[in-house]
Amino acid sequence: MEDNQRSKRVLAALVREYIASGEPVASSLLVTAAGLGVSSATVRNILARLEGEGFVEQPHTSAGRVPTSRGYRFYVDLLLGQRRTLRTANVLEARLRRDGSGTAIDALLPQVSHVLSQALRGVGFALRPAHEAAVFERVEFVPLGAARVLVVIVARGGHVLQKVIDLGEPISADDLRQAANYLNEEFSGLPLHRAREAVLERINEERLLYDVLLARAMRLANSTFADLPDERAIYVEGTASLLDAAPELTLDTLQALILMIEEKQQLVRLLNEYIDGPGLTIVIGAEHLDPHLRPFSLIASTYDDGSGVGTVGVIGPTRMRYPRAIAAVEGAAQAMSRVLRDQN
Repeated sequence: MEDNQRSKRVLAALVREYIASGEPVASSLLVTAAGLGVSSATVRNILARLEGEGFVEQPHTSAGRVPTSRGYRFYVDLLLGQRRTLRTANVLEARLRRDGSGTAIDALLPQVSHVLSQALRGVGFALRPAHEAAVFERVEFVPLGAARVLVVIVARGGHVLQKVIDLGEPISADDLRQAANYLNEEFSGLPLHRAREAVLERINEERLLYDVLLARAMRLANSTFADLPDERAIYVEGTASLLDAAPELTLDTLQALILMIEEKQQLVRLLNEYIDGPGLTIVIGAEHLDPHLRPFSLIASTYDDGSGVGTVGVIGPTRMRYPRAIAAVEGAAQAMSRVLRDQN
């Protein structure tokens, strides 16, 4: 968008009006809503320019305009310079301390997902910190044939995962034993997801080119940790609210989101893809990698319990009340951080 204050005010007003009504916004309404003191013709010219730049669209030739994902993104970025989360965080913190059965994370996470879902009429979620995930203790390789191997992964607490892998080449029992010893020495004590990342980092090391045993161990490790579930617990609430909050969504779209939420580890993987650092993450409409999610927006923020980072947030229709959603999600993250750190 060109650096034009009138265009920005018209676009912000259009997004606000559309979120409130759910109906295409007419230029005549924006004359007043934008507070510019200009004619309807001037507003129509501004809207035509915004449409050409991809910020708004016209669902029907006789209708007003609605924001695109790019228009929502402009509006959200505008809000981020004005947000206030301190009061929200204080209110939620007081509620968590009053209503929680202690301050254990297992008591707090369901509460936070419930509060976010109820407050925002969307899908609220709360994800444990990574250090709460299953921790790799040891691996054993059992030969099943010339190239097939049973992999037995033991996680801390006695939890056992098994899978069969096909190496594509013969490998001796002695080589399997040496590979298991090496992996157990190198990666024992790491969360499974971190062990997986560490293996990928090692594979890129140049010294693997010159050490046959090490290279074989890394190939085995890569097959071992691939496709394992990320066992970070996630609490989700409010899926049914989407049926009322977004009547314009198709049944197929809703089913795709509901299936992802029911298979909770899919949501965990989605968050891992989107969140690359502490703080607030907002993904709007067409910014989603999965086309089934493009009618939705995701707002998430990280919290820190003093030992690791978890995530809280909400998924809802792109036509959500972003000021309230951003304040609620950031406030929940800040409240979680303070309550959990008091335990340490």
